[in-house]
Amino acid sequence: MSEIKNKKSFEYLVEHIDDLLAPCLAQDWPNLSIERAEGSYVYGKDGKRYLDFLAGFGACNVGHNHPRVIEAAKSQMSKMVHTAIGVTNYEPILRLADELGQVTPGDTNVFFFGNSGSESVDGAIKLARYSTQRSGIIAFLGGFHGRSLGATSVTSSKAKYRTGHSPFMPDIYFAQFPYPFRSAISDDLEKCGQLAIDDLNRLFEYVIEPQEVAALLVEPIQGEGGYIIPPKNWLVALREICDKYGILLIFDEVQTGFGRTGEWFASQAFNVNPDIITLAKGIANGFPLGATAARAEIMQKWGAVSHGTTCGGSPISCAAGLAVIETIQEENLLANAQKQGAYMLEKLRELKTKTPIIGDVRGLGLMIAVEFVKPNTDKEPNSEVVQRILRLALEKGLLLYPCGHWTQTIRLIPALTVTREQIEEGLDIFSEAVLEANTQ
Repeated sequence: MSEIKNKKSFEYLVEHIDDLLAPCLAQDWPNLSIERAEGSYVYGKDGKRYLDFLAGFGACNVGHNHPRVIEAAKSQMSKMVHTAIGVTNYEPILRLADELGQVTPGDTNVFFFGNSGSESVDGAIKLARYSTQRSGIIAFLGGFHGRSLGATSVTSSKAKYRTGHSPFMPDIYFAQFPYPFRSAISDDLEKCGQLAIDDLNRLFEYVIEPQEVAALLVEPIQGEGGYIIPPKNWLVALREICDKYGILLIFDEVQTGFGRTGEWFASQAFNVNPDIITLAKGIANGFPLGATAARAEIMQKWGAVSHGTTCGGSPISCAAGLAVIETIQEENLLANAQKQGAYMLEKLRELKTKTPIIGDVRGLGLMIAVEFVKPNTDKEPNSEVVQRILRLALEKGLLLYPCGHWTQTIRLIPALTVTREQIEEGLDIFSEAVLEANTQ
């Protein structure tokens, strides 16, 4: 048996990261070397503790290494790591489907489990086309749905995510997503929403008739596109249009799900029910799991050989997912997200009055964003100051990450377990970084 010799140190491996990992995986910001994570903190190889207001891109909604989640995974691991669903069945996947169906919006309570958000989106597109026997998919400008070929085909948050990967899936179309802050009528949310509906109707008139559309695919709040909250009347109108023409409404709740907005799902915050919903990230608190959920009459059309997976719905990930649901319920994390999120918005709006570089503060629950502009301009995006703020905040012990089409927005998404003291700590650092960056 061959033996691995000359095992390298972690420091050596970090120094040679570009020789070991694909650039698209390794070259990001800030490439912080960490040794462990717990609750709302990550602990660097440099011996420093960092307050994490990114929460693993919103995957660790109940905090890093939550004891209940870890114990559930360990317990399941001691019984069984993997077996193919369908060939066998096992309790965690069936129990997760049952309990998840009690908190998902409307009647979206039948599930296909995969491994990621991209897989969930691909599955939703396949399901919509298969069940309607139509091919058209309409997505919305600024949306981000993942990095697989199917998910990239419906992504438009930045052109660079698409560059070099064409041809994409056919029969994909894009309509306007309402962006209140950058709308010419930003003071009238209803009109802002109506302008986007008018744009969708133009698509129906000039490009593809609604009878040929299988689904509208939309993030109820855009994530990577800038944490953009649309007017409620727009989402209500999408539901009405879908009902009128027999189009399926798909909500991509990969980023907005599992308490991030202060409700289980953003669709519940808007009181608009989708036909299909895509889930991932917070579903298992970092364990690889995704799900495509749909109403029973839609999902039952997806026959036995229509779709499949080998590792999707892992027993370990499903056990972790069950622990996530229990934790959110028993620790009242929806209420905490609402309470702490409202406090953060209040304090950030106070900060906005102290500097001209903050153009907008917006959020729902603990899905919060601050958009930066160049002073004395017509809301010109200020990506340069964002980079300075991110760097300064990290130096002071706060981990943040940008979003937005021009990388002009900073997201603040701590774990739903975050305490008032941790919120204060993070806001103090963020405010210092913003005010200091404004003077540079």
